[in-house]
Amino acid sequence: MRYFMELKYDGAAYCGWQRQPDQPSVQQTIEQALTKLLREPIEIVGAGRTDTGVNASYYVAHFDCGRPFDAEQVLYKLNMMLPQDIAICSIVTVADDAHARFDAREREYTYYISPHKNPFRRAAAWMYYVPLNVERMNEAAKALMEFEDFTSFAKLNSNNKTNICHIRHAEWVRMESGELRFTIRADRFLRNMVRSIVGTTVDVGRGRYTVEQFREIVAARDLSRSSAGAPPQGLFLSDVVYKDGLFERRVQRESR
Repeated sequence: MRYFMELKYDGAAYCGWQRQPDQPSVQQTIEQALTKLLREPIEIVGAGRTDTGVNASYYVAHFDCGRPFDAEQVLYKLNMMLPQDIAICSIVTVADDAHARFDAREREYTYYISPHKNPFRRAAAWMYYVPLNVERMNEAAKALMEFEDFTSFAKLNSNNKTNICHIRHAEWVRMESGELRFTIRADRFLRNMVRSIVGTTVDVGRGRYTVEQFREIVAARDLSRSSAGAPPQGLFLSDVVYKDGLFERRVQRESR
């Protein structure tokens, strides 16, 4: 039987989502707990990779199990076994061909910047004290939707079959707290793409680049033209969207 899991995690202690031979990963941590709990080897497939130190406020994964089980009981026990930085929100039965990665139609990432030193946000936002022009940053963000090839923001040697992505929304918002929040949605993302976009739009906001220069950077399809990637702790995978009826979503999308 196949099951979907909704979960969230703080990525600070992990080398990312994907299993690694000699470093802790979110995937491996959950697999080890499920294997012990269900008493059979369990491998899980995630909606996508997140890099070292990146968080997920909403994530979806699937796994197969040779026998049915009480999902609520397994959910409770699994959360007791996992470390405090990983929380499983739901486990639901799905069709045998449902796929957490390939059936995802859209993914959303959210990035937070704090303009003030805040010890309670240091693990969940980029502490950045230079004044930023949010209007110019939004002009640059809007320009992203004029392009499909994002090689300028793709990490080298990532073995991507294509660097084509379709961005459907990109926007900076100044929140009541004074923090800046960047939200970007697309059908897919390249490795390090969002952090690179954030770093480059921040350079637009502080006056290093004009919006037209930002367009030139994207059009160049040259990673050396873009800015350094923003720190990982401010980045969250915040939503994964599937076609209606694929599975019963239990976690409601947070209002933004």
